[in-house]
Amino acid sequence: MKKPVFEGTATAIVTPFKDGTIDFDMFRQLLERQISAGIDAIVVCGTTGESATLSDQEKLDLIACAVQYTAGRCKIIAGTGSNNTAHAIGLSRVAASMGADALLLVTPYYNKCTQEGLFRHFLTVADAAQIPCIVYTVPSRTGMDITPETCQKFSEHPLMNGIKEASGNIAKAARIRNLCKDEFHIWSGNDDQIVPLMSIGAKGVISVLSNVRPELTVKMTHMCLSGNILQAGRLQTSLMPLIDALFCEVNPIPVKKALEVENMNAGAPRLPLTELNPKHLSQLEKALELCIT
Repeated sequence: MKKPVFEGTATAIVTPFKDGTIDFDMFRQLLERQISAGIDAIVVCGTTGESATLSDQEKLDLIACAVQYTAGRCKIIAGTGSNNTAHAIGLSRVAASMGADALLLVTPYYNKCTQEGLFRHFLTVADAAQIPCIVYTVPSRTGMDITPETCQKFSEHPLMNGIKEASGNIAKAARIRNLCKDEFHIWSGNDDQIVPLMSIGAKGVISVLSNVRPELTVKMTHMCLSGNILQAGRLQTSLMPLIDALFCEVNPIPVKKALEVENMNAGAPRLPLTELNPKHLSQLEKALELCIT
């Protein structure tokens, strides 16, 4: 049985900007906020961290800052995925050398490949980096999915730790669980499906919600881990207005505005993302007020 990289909640942390560059002072404040809330892991340079518009040097600087600042107080998972295998290898090797605990590797995008291509791509990166890897399937963004059968093949490799499952297909996740058992772990990639996926054996969530409500997200996942699914389900239900508001526009537009509303200004997203449309601000503010830690 493989030990999961983490159990509970990993925050897919935003990247704060100021005057067009990364605001590392705010980044450290955000990291401290997460650690104080008892977060289990932090994903740096994921989709929520605007990885698509970060330079390689910016990504490595963020990973280095997170590893150094957290100093072992939680796991650090580095987003080093790419649709270019050689590029992913380069970033992943450096992230591993910096002390990242694991890698988050999104499926290749645009140059869509076969399942065999996916298998060879991810294993090539894992073998080069030599640290645990979590593969990330989000077909709504990439146009690619990972089948349960491919996950079963991944389960046979010691460094392939599991999948961030953001396809929205709970039946597919159940099939992965059935085929792979505890040799390939599942984490929810959707905040609206945390409890449903954990009820069938997922180990937790890689979350956007926990940027603004880390205590409640940790509480929900740890309820599930302790077997209290019914109570966790009630908490999931109560958080749905906020989850809906955080995805009223493409992530991370709403969550960055939510942080600003709560006096943690992470700056505006980089183009081509824009700031939240004012028509959605009242929905977001009301949802934040309803869901207080």
